[in-house]
Amino acid sequence: MARIRLTLNELSAGVLSGDKAILGRAITLVESQKDEDRILASELIREILPFTGKSFRLGITGSPGVGKSTFIDGFGEFLIKSGKKLAILAVDPTSKISGGSILGDKTRMEKLVNQSNAFIRPSPAGDELGGVAQKTFESILLCEAAGYDMIFVETVGVGQSETSVKEMTDFLLFLTIAGAGDELQGIKRGIMEMIDMVVINKADLVEAESLAKLKGNLIYALHLFPEKTSQCSVNVFACSSLKGDGFEDIWKSILNYEEKVKSNSFFDNNRNQQKVNWMNRSLQYKVLNFFYQNAEFLPKIKKYEELVIQNSMSPIDAANQLFELMKFK
Repeated sequence: MARIRLTLNELSAGVLSGDKAILGRAITLVESQKDEDRILASELIREILPFTGKSFRLGITGSPGVGKSTFIDGFGEFLIKSGKKLAILAVDPTSKISGGSILGDKTRMEKLVNQSNAFIRPSPAGDELGGVAQKTFESILLCEAAGYDMIFVETVGVGQSETSVKEMTDFLLFLTIAGAGDELQGIKRGIMEMIDMVVINKADLVEAESLAKLKGNLIYALHLFPEKTSQCSVNVFACSSLKGDGFEDIWKSILNYEEKVKSNSFFDNNRNQQKVNWMNRSLQYKVLNFFYQNAEFLPKIKKYEELVIQNSMSPIDAANQLFELMKFK
């Protein structure tokens, strides 16, 4: 039996009242590619927009295997006990065959899954570069309107996902572990320049001497980079997500960061840039969607694809030719 389609008023009222079921349906709506859903989603975002912006948005990234979900489970429980209401937008890798998520974040966050003040939303990453779902920013806004004052965005930790998450959050936490080889070599320069904190997870599984050496190396490497626009230094912490050790220091450092960036105007400037990024991403999507779903253009696209494959035309020249066709539409 098909579910009854909710009206705009029902969706808006449900989200603003904190109804988890309706919040989930609202996020499904903004993730939909159907034209009628996109229209309703836009109307919904317009309705709830005045009730957004009061959360702290925390991005969490790190290579697969460092324990991101375990960290979120433990740290999230710590925050809820501190009085926070937490939403987790966990972006799963997507099966290229079925198109569905191949991980189950809800089953990997046992401490949070039944918490009344926690909302967990695993979303398939789709074909978005780096695995960050295209509609994550709209999902953040919906969670804020529903009263969640802490928003976690977990990335799959591959490709360019860190860049996407950095553009929609207030703070980017990089999770790593000791004893996984050359840790410093594994952290690319671009990531080092973006992150606001490094947390060494599973610290209880390594010797104190090895842990201290890794912390020292990370601190030294981070000091080689220019001062961040936020004027905040990047701190390095160690924790045991299973035991809950180290969460207090991590949280105090995040609060100190929030206080500083709000006092020096970086927080507001960053939030304003997030809105511009959202507009630009939406515009890019609309242009590409118009171009690739236009019946008149499809044969021409196929023609230029063949020319590129045959080395009869360079990809950039083909793109220029196709763009010229669209300019007159």
